[in-house]
Amino acid sequence: MNVVALAGGVGGAKLADGLARNLQAGSLTVIVNSGDDFDHLGLRVCPDLDTICYTLAGLANPDTGWGRAGETWHAMDSLKQLGGPTWFRLGDHDLGTHLERTRLLAEGLTLSQVTESFCERWGIKHRILPMSNDRTPTIVHTDVGQLAFQDYFVNQKCQPQVIGFQFNNIESAQPAPGVLESLIDANVLIICPSNPWVSIDPILSVPGIKETILDRLDRLLVIAVSPIIAGAAVKGPAAKMYSELGIDPSALNVARHYGSQKNGGLLTGYVFDVLDRDQENDIEALGLSTLMTNTVMKFDADRIKLAKEVLRFTKSSLN
Repeated sequence: MNVVALAGGVGGAKLADGLARNLQAGSLTVIVNSGDDFDHLGLRVCPDLDTICYTLAGLANPDTGWGRAGETWHAMDSLKQLGGPTWFRLGDHDLGTHLERTRLLAEGLTLSQVTESFCERWGIKHRILPMSNDRTPTIVHTDVGQLAFQDYFVNQKCQPQVIGFQFNNIESAQPAPGVLESLIDANVLIICPSNPWVSIDPILSVPGIKETILDRLDRLLVIAVSPIIAGAAVKGPAAKMYSELGIDPSALNVARHYGSQKNGGLLTGYVFDVLDRDQENDIEALGLSTLMTNTVMKFDADRIKLAKEVLRFTKSSLN
């Protein structure tokens, strides 16, 4: 079975890691949001790519889910002493990643080539692809104006009220090499429990990606895992964004966001938490097969168990 996962953020990284641990080497491709990439301190920083790579490599900070385990902060301490910008904290180990990425990009390598090289050196046995090698920065429209995503997310701590989103240059962006091919070869597409607005929508907005998925719906099973549990996000501002956009944050409305194949949308099936059992009938009424289970991934065992259940669900749906 060839599996493709769409992912971004900590929740997406955790499920991607669970899938990687349950699948044979090389049978999983993770297509990662690169809309939150930005330049900081003269370095190219790719937060979602790094979170997913660190997680699958066993390098991620187990307490935060992002950054490196055993991190030190000497460079940031020096930067602060000199009056430099420290609102986006980069640990010493993490800085090495950004320094080398920036150097390789300046030499002419693409982001996907750099990511492939890093994955090889970190011992990652599955394929991780940025959604595009082109720059497509996510802009958040808020009540205080337009903000670059990391400014909104980190510097402003998600406090401004969200009005909408735009993905700059998305119309001219090209899928990274291997992205469309992986979708064409896949039996199963899993949309991880990532923020639908700023982690998954940027991927689906790259020209050719959503179109390829829709063209293959007769041969491709598409499953989404809800990032909303009992009206809240486990991590991040997804629920806040839903509320500020005038939409009730719920597992049901995440399913509606992606849509059922029976109604012109993407999904064949949907996975949601037992705390949202009261929404099961409404979700099934959308034309979706469902798996209701514990979707909270506090520990490694949780992500492995959830991934195993999701894969079992896909196999039963394929049969």
